[in-house]
Amino acid sequence: MAIDPKKAQDVWKDIGEHVQFTVLKLKREDQAHELEVIREFCDRYQAIIRSLKIRDSNPQAESRLKVTFGFSNAAWDYLFPNGPKPKELETYTELKGPKYKMPASEGDLFFHIRASNEAVVYEAQTQFMRFLRDVTEVVDETKGFRYFEGRAIIGFIDGTEAPEVEKAADYALIGDEDPTFENGSYAFAQKWLHNMDFWNKLKTEDQEKAVGREKFSDIELEDEDKFKNAHNVSSKVEIDGEEQKIIRMNVPFSDPASGKTGTYFMGYARHWRVTKMMLQQMLDTSDFLLTFSKILSGQLFFIPSKDTLDDITDEKI
Repeated sequence: MAIDPKKAQDVWKDIGEHVQFTVLKLKREDQAHELEVIREFCDRYQAIIRSLKIRDSNPQAESRLKVTFGFSNAAWDYLFPNGPKPKELETYTELKGPKYKMPASEGDLFFHIRASNEAVVYEAQTQFMRFLRDVTEVVDETKGFRYFEGRAIIGFIDGTEAPEVEKAADYALIGDEDPTFENGSYAFAQKWLHNMDFWNKLKTEDQEKAVGREKFSDIELEDEDKFKNAHNVSSKVEIDGEEQKIIRMNVPFSDPASGKTGTYFMGYARHWRVTKMMLQQMLDTSDFLLTFSKILSGQLFFIPSKDTLDDITDEKI
């Protein structure tokens, strides 16, 4: 076998125009019944997506619906206690640095839905919940959006260092190091709330030093012109001298009238340990973004390949 993007779920950098993140918790009342529901859902899941792409398409534009669905470590252990498990799947626990923390939150099932039409996002989650509502409870439901020019809510271009599409598979998808789960991915979901008043009162020059890039052009600053804890310094990880990459997306969300504005961070990776190293380094260096942000949640999920979803349906896992 080999890495094959066609067998993977939508773990690519594509913020979409309209976005929804949903985290569900299994009720854990009847394991056999809940497992039966999950197997049926895995069978119907891909058909629902195909149907919605047809319904959303038109002669001028192909549907832009993209969806990922995954399991936390706790869910995997509960549903498949006797089956194989992805090698790097673990329950994310709080990470700590000298000044800040990145808390963990509960959750069993995870959805990341994005499309150019909000109605398609709505219909996708609605149809998914027809199968899952009776056996789950909602932990979190966050609606995101594409900001101007695809920028993060703090005004800077998002994900400049994310690998190009043609190279993304090697960074996003599990390979022959874990052949049973090849073409799956590790997704880390984290919700940040920002003090936008603090951020917006900073001079543009200071914002640029905090991020490590020019705000308008996105050109990277020279190292001596950045803050020591600039975001693009704090989040850079090297192993044996080689910079490590993941597929990262910073999706804005907001209730502007109440002043609640933040970022839903998504990181898809071939190796969870790389994402975890990035997070810990951000804490160890007190990444500037942490100075005006509160992290509300965080959890790791395994995103099965389409083949693995079929194996779940066919009771091979």
